[in-house]
Amino acid sequence: MKNLLLALSSGLLLAAGWPTYGFPLFLFFGFVPLLLATHQLRISNFKRRGWKVFGLAYITFFIFNIITTWWLYYSTGFGMWFAVLANSLLMAIVWQLFYVVSKKHNTKISLIFLASIWMLFEQLHLHWDFAWPWLNLGNGFATFTQWIQWYEYTGTFGGTLWIWIGNFIIFSAILNFFKFKRSWSIYKGAIQFILLLGIPIGFSYYLLSNYIEKENPVEVVLLQPNIDPYTEKYNTTNERIADLMFADADKALTPTTEFLIAPETALAEGSGVDLRTIEYSPEKIKAKKFLQNYPNLNYLTGVQFFRLYRKEENIISTSNYIGEDRMGNPMWADFFNSAIMLNQEANTQIYHKSKLVVGVENFPYQNLLKPILGDVMLDLGGTVSMKSVQKERGIFTGMDGTKVAPIICYESVFGEYVTGYVNKGADFLAIITNDAWWQDTQGHKQHLNYARLRAIETRRSIARSANTGISAIINQKGEIEKKLEYGKRGAVSGKLNKNDKVTFYVKHGDYLPRMAIFPALFIFLFALVPVRRNQD
Repeated sequence: MKNLLLALSSGLLLAAGWPTYGFPLFLFFGFVPLLLATHQLRISNFKRRGWKVFGLAYITFFIFNIITTWWLYYSTGFGMWFAVLANSLLMAIVWQLFYVVSKKHNTKISLIFLASIWMLFEQLHLHWDFAWPWLNLGNGFATFTQWIQWYEYTGTFGGTLWIWIGNFIIFSAILNFFKFKRSWSIYKGAIQFILLLGIPIGFSYYLLSNYIEKENPVEVVLLQPNIDPYTEKYNTTNERIADLMFADADKALTPTTEFLIAPETALAEGSGVDLRTIEYSPEKIKAKKFLQNYPNLNYLTGVQFFRLYRKEENIISTSNYIGEDRMGNPMWADFFNSAIMLNQEANTQIYHKSKLVVGVENFPYQNLLKPILGDVMLDLGGTVSMKSVQKERGIFTGMDGTKVAPIICYESVFGEYVTGYVNKGADFLAIITNDAWWQDTQGHKQHLNYARLRAIETRRSIARSANTGISAIINQKGEIEKKLEYGKRGAVSGKLNKNDKVTFYVKHGDYLPRMAIFPALFIFLFALVPVRRNQD
């Protein structure tokens, strides 16, 4: 019962530290109760200690996952339970690896392994088909950006490591106190913990107070049409959506506005727009007519594209079988969640979203799983299908040469991925999204605040247009300068500064987990050697 209470405490503490309702200080000791329970079981004589540790870890991580991401239920139903149960399982497996290693190594070495293997787990969540980095620990400071201005050097993995070190200091202090019965162990741990918090936070405030954006303004207007994606968005014509958005734009645009930005899949009537006919489509013709009134304007919007195939040899792994035509011939289609930019120049600039939402836009490992599970894609109101991607980041170039990164929804959660746009020359970041799937919950608030982390990592201003909740202008320090709240229709207008400097993180990406491979591998392999070592 004591260990169960410790596991419950860890889950609740971690959840209490999560944005946007929590206070991140709890994250620095949220793992301590579970570490204590694991330690007690490791040195005990209980049978099946490994299973008990696994069970306690699963309870902790289930509580953490369900409290922080329960809002997924509004969009995915059963998919929420899969995400919570599966991610809790993966976290518990990581913890079990730590327990196995702790039986062969002393506490310090085991804790180094835990921090290393956890960062590798978070790295996995950024790259595999089941990508779900939403709860990567470094995201926990998203609403306290004044603490983590140094993310321009480390990215969010710096925050993950910071959290683990804090937990290790407190855990070690408690162990030493019970082992030696000396209060100095607590005092020493308290001093170390204060320094651990104070030095990075002090450095962050130093960076914050000394960071001055170079005056290089761009005037933008961000549209928030506030259309219900379940009942209205995919049952409304592109013409009507365009009329609605252009009416709102006319109220906010000035002769000096350079970018008009509309949300993800703003144009998504039926199956979308035929990719092969975009240059003479009604959607482009209507937009070009509107742009005649604003000769200096660049119009960036989200579009759902499709491309049809009638020959089986032309299909690719993400192609969807859509039935037969009137002649009885089979047809396939590729679907794209895309961004386009139009201006007075003739060509249409196109980028296809490449970080896809699992189960909604992407069937993970379909060659292996589809024969077993069948078609389990989740219906979110639009076209239920595998989406096709493009391998390389794409940037758009405005009339005056300004380069903008077209980041689509889920892509904004991937730190190193976003650096790809900056390395291609992006002067600022445009995030287009549709956060209405989760209703007025923590989901859209967390998503907005994760964008603030990208601003710090890249030192790029952000123009964020959401179908609903929350459109915003974010400066290079991760501060929200203007925003339009959830559930409101309208436009956000303002100026943001371009930047062409490249941060350390943009140059080197997620180097911390790459470095963590070496201690994790060495410690794990050494633990397999059948030699008994001193325990503490």
